[in-house]
Amino acid sequence: MKQKELVLPLIPLRELVTFPSTIIPILVGREKSINSLKKSREKYDNFLFLSVQKNQLSESPDVAEIYEVGVIARIEKAVEKNNGSYRVIIQGLERAKVDHFFDENDHYLVKVSILEEVLDKQKNLPELSRGLINLFEEYVKLKKVKLHGIVAKLEANKVSEITDIVISVLNIPIKLKQSLLEELNVYERGLKVFNILKREVFKLRAGNPDGETPKGKEEGQDSEVEEYRKKIEAAELPDHVKKRAEEELERLAMMPPYSAESTVSRYYLDWLIAIPWNKEKAENHDLEKASAILDEDHYGLHKPKDRILDYLAVRQLVMKSTGEILCFVGPPGVGKSSLSKSIARALNRAFVRVSLGGVKDEAEIRGHRRTYIGSYPGQIIKGLKKAKFSNPVFLLDEVDKLSSDFRGDPASALLEVLDPEQNSEFVDHYLDLEVDLSKIFFITTANSVEPIPPALKDRMEIIELPGYTEREKLHIAKDYLIEKQAKKNGLFPLQIAIEDSIILQIINEYTREAGVRNLERQIAIVMRKIARHFVEKGKANDKDKAFVMKDEHVQKFLGIAKFNKAQVLSDSEVGVTTGLAWTAAGGDILIIETRFLKGKGELILTGRLGEIMRESSSTALTFVKLKLFELDLDTDALEKYNIHLHIPEGAVPKEGPSAGVTLAVSMISLLTGIPVKANHAMTGEITLRGKILPVGGIKEKVIAAHRYGIRNVLLPMENKKDFEEDIPDDIKNDMNIHFVNVMDEVLDIVLEKPIKIKNLNSKVIKPFLN
Repeated sequence: MKQKELVLPLIPLRELVTFPSTIIPILVGREKSINSLKKSREKYDNFLFLSVQKNQLSESPDVAEIYEVGVIARIEKAVEKNNGSYRVIIQGLERAKVDHFFDENDHYLVKVSILEEVLDKQKNLPELSRGLINLFEEYVKLKKVKLHGIVAKLEANKVSEITDIVISVLNIPIKLKQSLLEELNVYERGLKVFNILKREVFKLRAGNPDGETPKGKEEGQDSEVEEYRKKIEAAELPDHVKKRAEEELERLAMMPPYSAESTVSRYYLDWLIAIPWNKEKAENHDLEKASAILDEDHYGLHKPKDRILDYLAVRQLVMKSTGEILCFVGPPGVGKSSLSKSIARALNRAFVRVSLGGVKDEAEIRGHRRTYIGSYPGQIIKGLKKAKFSNPVFLLDEVDKLSSDFRGDPASALLEVLDPEQNSEFVDHYLDLEVDLSKIFFITTANSVEPIPPALKDRMEIIELPGYTEREKLHIAKDYLIEKQAKKNGLFPLQIAIEDSIILQIINEYTREAGVRNLERQIAIVMRKIARHFVEKGKANDKDKAFVMKDEHVQKFLGIAKFNKAQVLSDSEVGVTTGLAWTAAGGDILIIETRFLKGKGELILTGRLGEIMRESSSTALTFVKLKLFELDLDTDALEKYNIHLHIPEGAVPKEGPSAGVTLAVSMISLLTGIPVKANHAMTGEITLRGKILPVGGIKEKVIAAHRYGIRNVLLPMENKKDFEEDIPDDIKNDMNIHFVNVMDEVLDIVLEKPIKIKNLNSKVIKPFLN
């Protein structure tokens, strides 16, 4: 700590001014503050800079909202809590001033200079320090404050340390504490603290433990109350809110200005005034303009776009703002969150996002009751304050990741928020007042609808956003991602020329996803390499020189291909089939392997199969045995062998009934010794009679098959309408789809040759051993 200038992570504090020579606990819960804490522990030897916010309500304070003078501190201990926040014990070390704020996206970083204190040798510092210690001892006894022997350790020759410790204990306004922190003249600071402490002791001697002053109000109290009264009038509050605010203001007027209760009352009044109770933002009703904005921001996604345009059309006929509640369901990276922001832009509404992933506490939704110390409103009210309007587009992200514990069930709390019949009278526990949420356009997102409680799901209109096709990804890369990443990396879009074949190569060989998140990462890598090329060649600002990306650049920039279709499209094999799956990450393929080994006629299942998939395997085996029995075959030999069915990638859980057809084909192929044709994939639920039932996720599954280069797909006949409605024409024209009703049709298509008695060794099954 001998350096005069330091670069340190910053944590902005609310309602707390720290001082050197003090050890205090702080709670770190905001994302950027948590990142600053982690940076401090990882790179800065547990040192950081603490400074108080000017606006105590700000969730993400900017440079102008943070005091420049603060304290360099050291982390003594940090413990992560269940909700992801940290309880941290810090030791204040030195006063310092911010010289420069660095532009970091995920955390705060500042350059600070240590401030030197001024010691006036002509002043009687020892006498002042003894007076402070004696007065502080009396204050501690009268106030009955437990300081664990701190007073006894104070030394008369350390005036600066004494004043800092005394200030940290006194319950005085934040601005006054900050002014004392900024006072570098030790004697002047000590004198100010002595006078404040003396006044507090006189109040305690008079028998007013709460600091009440019987001879009238403190100086400045009237002006503060009057200032709040003006704010209440200017806020245009609803009648029931205005009445509560005026009642609270009367209580504040009767309180001593430095009491803990007055701080709580001010905080409550600040929230009542900050919420946009009746302030609406003018909405865009121009359908053509809204459609242009949606198309400008996102390629495809026709269903959600049509839904928004339908809403605007209805709003022109029914001029009343009604809360809409949509739920976008789809795999990661398909644009659920960004589409929500685009909808806000198209409607000309404010946008607010709240992440619900991992939220376990009901109070995060409804707020904490004011009876608790440090209570505050829930995320809904915080979002309204941030939006500054009562009719924002409000995104509740990752609603399927909610969980619950002893602190309550957040999903149940959301029932009132997302119910159009109830949310006009939503009550936050902290405010304890009715808040009208009916004007809010709520949008929730989820990767899967299964984890969402049925009661919550019933309150939302589900709109599925399936994975993108290869062609759609190509358009997105050309029209959005390349330009975006070029500008982000300091390039001009016209400086870069990338052929469609190169983009398709990146899509197929370096990504395998339903969305475009990984594709954007790969494009970002390419842009950084091109930027480096221009800098090394001295052509960084030359707009006329274009970089033409060629085949050899792909591997040079991105390394060896991560995915190879040749691995999927193997030769025809016995007992090996390709199935289609639908997961939270989109569509995928499943390679199912079946083999014999000596045993007792048991079915062995491996590959982390779920309960429903295990039942499907048993159903498929029973069908296979019945099929062989229909052919008048003796299956007794099977009792001497176990059938081992395995689905690779054992770390990935697999669930659902749609693999029934694939499992049955794999077993029949093994028992008959007839290989299954390569380049064929299938899906469908099977019954004991060999009927094939419809399944979900048809679009995702067909897109996955196409992505892997599989062009022959077998689908249940009852899913034909899904195929016709949802599959893009370019994929339809490039695929050979077989719609089937029963297993006999499947076997005729996928086996290399028909099942005949001569294949089965004269009516006696002899297991095909590999």
